[in-house]
Amino acid sequence: MKTSLLLSFHRITLILIVCFIFYVLWNLKGKTGGMRDQTLDYFFSRSFITRMDAAEVSWSHAANSRSRLAEALTGPSLMIEADIVLRGRDPKEPIMAHPPDTDSDITLREWLEGVKEYGKGIKLDFKSMEAVSTSLVLLQEVLTEPYRPVWINADIFSGPGGQIGPLEHHTFLSVVTHLPSHTVLSLGWTTGWTAGTDNPGYSWDMVHMMEKICRDLKHPVTFPVRAALLAKSFSQLTWLLKQSDRYTLTVWTGHSDEFSLQDLLPYREEFATSRIYFDLPDSLRARISSAQ
Repeated sequence: MKTSLLLSFHRITLILIVCFIFYVLWNLKGKTGGMRDQTLDYFFSRSFITRMDAAEVSWSHAANSRSRLAEALTGPSLMIEADIVLRGRDPKEPIMAHPPDTDSDITLREWLEGVKEYGKGIKLDFKSMEAVSTSLVLLQEVLTEPYRPVWINADIFSGPGGQIGPLEHHTFLSVVTHLPSHTVLSLGWTTGWTAGTDNPGYSWDMVHMMEKICRDLKHPVTFPVRAALLAKSFSQLTWLLKQSDRYTLTVWTGHSDEFSLQDLLPYREEFATSRIYFDLPDSLRARISSAQ
């Protein structure tokens, strides 16, 4: 009898362990079978944020020089954004600069070496294809930690008011999809916004095209969307976000854009707070975080 009870206990224990492993694996994947975004898990596990709320994630921008990088690394921001171009003179190598700049006092390799000593997440923004392949080789060579948030950003479709040509999406994805599966692909649209005019929102065609090329990806995907265009795009972006648990939104703004807090709150009400990042001024981000 004791032997039988012991065997039954072992079977139940084994079943519970298998169920737990299945639960963990299921939660690491989105509805379409890929990896979900682990950015918040990383920051929460290190007590950088107090709850699984993407509005608690703060941002530094254009860390494209030694001084700006040092400021971002020692400051309170959790995510550091920087732009990458190929140097406009010899040696032709990836540097940190935003067009039309073609030179910088810091290369991508030096930038990554500086970042790896800190627990910050990074977002690398590509404006052209010529620097992508070399940069991603450097990224995997220098920044080898498996869990640090690494976001790779590019505009791959034309969006509302967009004047600058996007990167060719098939070419870009053919390169970045070889990155580790936890890497977040930040895939957006070129956009524009003009004061005093009727600026259009993201159309159904735009979100359908984006979802079509993202549905079979295995990486988590965040869609950078312009705050001033959200009020006119609620139905479209809501539909897009509901297509997979791998998808999130990252709300950003131009310096002269005009929008209200009420334009953003419906998204907080519709989705879990872990699904919408707010790459916005800290004062506004704090108001969003405290709004219930």
